[in-house]
Amino acid sequence: MVKLIVEIAMELENLASVKPAPDYEYFFNVTCTSCREEHPKVVSFNQQDEHELSGSRGSANFVWRCGNCKSCSFTPAGKDKSTAPLPYTSDSGALQPLVALDCRGLEVTKFHFRGKWVAETEGGKEMECDFDEGEDRWDDYDEDGGVPVSVSEMRSEVKRG
Repeated sequence: MVKLIVEIAMELENLASVKPAPDYEYFFNVTCTSCREEHPKVVSFNQQDEHELSGSRGSANFVWRCGNCKSCSFTPAGKDKSTAPLPYTSDSGALQPLVALDCRGLEVTKFHFRGKWVAETEGGKEMECDFDEGEDRWDDYDEDGGVPVSVSEMRSEVKRG
C-alpha cells in the first residue's frame, strides 16, 4: 500500500479559495507498481463511485488490471482510505495538499486539471469554473465585487505520504 498526496499550486486573483466540485472526477496517469508499466490512457475516478473487488469483501473507487503483468491494482473506497479534497487557499502560489490517496498495486504519476471546480470570491460568492485538458487558466468577472477573477499557472506534484 502506498499513500500518495496530490499537491496543487495556482495563482488566484481576487479569489479566497478553489476546490473540486462535490462530484469531481479526478484524472490521473497511473503506473503498475509490479512491472512499472504505465497505463496507456489518462484514467479517471471519483470518490463516490464504488466497485466490488473480485475475491474480496472490500470495494474500491478505481480498479485496474495491468495489461502487461495482469496484476490487479486499486484505490480502496471508504473512510480513512483516501481523504476528501481540500480547498486551495494560497495567495503565494505555493503547493498545498489537494487529496491523499491510498493506492495498492498502482502509483499515481500525474494529476490533470480537468472538470468542474468551485471558486470562492473574497466576498464569499461561489462561482463554477470548468477546466478542459490543456487549459492553464480560467477568467471571469465577479459582478458582486466588481472585480475580475482568475485562476492561472496551475501545476501539480504527486508525493509519497
